[in-house]
Parts: sequence; C-alpha cells; structure tokens
Amino acid sequence: MQVDNKLLDDLARVAGGALGALSNLREEAEAQMRQQFERILSRMDVVSREEHEAVRAIAAKAREEQEALTERVIALEATVATLLADRTLLHEEAGPRRRAAGHGVKPGADESPAAPSAGPTIVPPATAP
Repeated sequence: MQVDNKLLDDLARVAGGALGALSNLREEAEAQMRQQFERILSRMDVVSREEHEAVRAIAAKAREEQEALTERVIALEATVATLLADRTLLHEEAGPRRRAAGHGVKPGADESPAAPSAGPTIVPPATAP
C-alpha cells in the first residue's frame, strides 16, 4: 500500500505542477493579449472612459439648458402675443384719430391727386374812382 500512496503522491505533485504551469501560461497569455489590445487601441483615435463620461455630462447639462431656454422663449412669445393683442384691442376701441393741424401733415396733402389744383388765385389790383 505504501507504494500506491507514493505513486499517488507523485501523480498529485505532477498534476499540481502542471496546473500551476497552465495557470501561469494562462496569465501570461492574458497579459500578452491585453498589451496587444492596448497597442491597437492606442493607434486608434479612441477616447478614454473618463473623457467620454465628462463629455456626456457636458452634453446632458447643455440639453437641460437648451430645454430651459426653449421654455423661456415660448413664455416670452406668449407675452409678446398677449401685448400685441391688447394693443390691437386698444386701438380698435379708440377708433380713428384726428391729427392736429400742422402735425405730421404736409401742406396740400389734403387734396386728392385726381383733381389737381388750379394754382394760386391772382387778384387784380383795385382801381381808384
């Protein structure tokens, strides 16, 4: 029985050594593949995760600001529309305005263009009796 135990111990040692060698071989292959991927990625124009996350946060903030500004523009447009409607309503209620003499009216502007004036009237001098 001793021989069997010694043989089993030797087999266990050899198997353990083989597993250790395979484990080291696996780790070395992973390290080689990782280095190869890093070299390939460094040649490509790829951003890091940190850069990606930073740009993503900036884009999210810009989106929120854009949405807030859109809401603000809509509110301002509604205010302008309300003010224009009020102004139009006030003008309709007030009716047509009369212009004061000499304010904003050019001389001769009252005459219609279809009937031209005969020009100035010349009065003959009075004769003495």
